[in-house]
Amino acid sequence: MKIFTVVGVTKSGKTSTIEEIIRKLKNRRYSVGSVKEIHFEKFTLETEGTNTYRHKVAGSELVTARGFKETDVLFPERIKLDEILKFYHHDFVVLEGVMGANVPKIITAAQESEIEERLDDTVFAISGKISNTIDVYKGIPVINTLKEPDKLIELIEEKVYEKLPDFPWKCCHACGYGCRELGKKILRGEAKREDCVLSQNKIKLTLNDQDIPMVPFVQNILLNAVKGVIKELEGYHPGIKVKIEINNEGVEEK
Repeated sequence: MKIFTVVGVTKSGKTSTIEEIIRKLKNRRYSVGSVKEIHFEKFTLETEGTNTYRHKVAGSELVTARGFKETDVLFPERIKLDEILKFYHHDFVVLEGVMGANVPKIITAAQESEIEERLDDTVFAISGKISNTIDVYKGIPVINTLKEPDKLIELIEEKVYEKLPDFPWKCCHACGYGCRELGKKILRGEAKREDCVLSQNKIKLTLNDQDIPMVPFVQNILLNAVKGVIKELEGYHPGIKVKIEINNEGVEEK
């Protein structure tokens, strides 16, 4: 799954740019999902007095409203982006207004000062209203999405990579960099997505069908623990493929 974010102030052309990106990616037969960040503290889709609102007030920890044409799942809290992305299984996911994520970034702006406020090494393209006056900014292409949408889509196809983890540098820098630095190097063409050591997992852990990323240190602990048990079993030999499934039903956890 390839993920990127589009950031910019209100009325910079952000949503119009995203609409065109989604349309054009769909035209190229990609599956596309999106996440919209709402920068308004009192935002809610819930309406006071509705049945689902009453469920929430009563204390329900997760409320779902299922209709004939849509299903809305209401979490009574702000959940992390990685938790949200577990619901997505698309070729591309477009984030609107999401800052701080370890993903490539497009800036939309009406003037240069708005670019400077958001500019960093994760930016690979600029769009929005400013594209009517300039076509490059500090070496970064400025593309008018309404006039040249395919140019931006081709850049997205070239630059946006499969989502990287976001471990702290002290936790994992087996590739020689931190996760964020590797992402910047990929954008500059100085590294490849495959340079992330998690692309060559020695052992895979899934919980409820969700892959759990593990730094090499944790992988080695789990791998050595498993090997220590199974190597004593009849039929084991080096190189054998091993698969372990644990069903927690009826197992008491402490």
